[in-house]
Amino acid sequence: MNLTITLLLDPRGNARKGVLADYAHGKSKEDAIQKALEKLNTLLPEGAQVLDFEVGTYTTPVTRRTYAVGVIVYNAPLETRPFNEYQLKERRELLAKVLKSFNYNPKVLNISEIARMFGVSRDSIYYDIEQILKERKKRPIR
Repeated sequence: MNLTITLLLDPRGNARKGVLADYAHGKSKEDAIQKALEKLNTLLPEGAQVLDFEVGTYTTPVTRRTYAVGVIVYNAPLETRPFNEYQLKERRELLAKVLKSFNYNPKVLNISEIARMFGVSRDSIYYDIEQILKERKKRPIR
């Protein structure tokens, strides 16, 4: 049995993309398919969305054993963690993305709320923003 997969991934989606493949044998086609799907379901990440799947079967001529092969394409949510667990570099990267979205205007940010979310002082957030804006001025405009 040969299997060829062609897959086009869209990197813009905020999800972990994956492909799973596994096989199982059984007494009949239905039994083999059921076993293969059960194995694949245990391998899927929590909260995964199945985008496409294919199951094929074949029987070996000598042993008369029936096999099912399943392939699943999925998107799974990215692992998230609380903001207060972010390290300094991660916090600044996130703040830089937010500032870029607002054309680097820090007046649109609620500093007290951001400080509360990250579990740091307002002064820390002010300093982060100051460093982000300084770094932006150092980089050449493209």
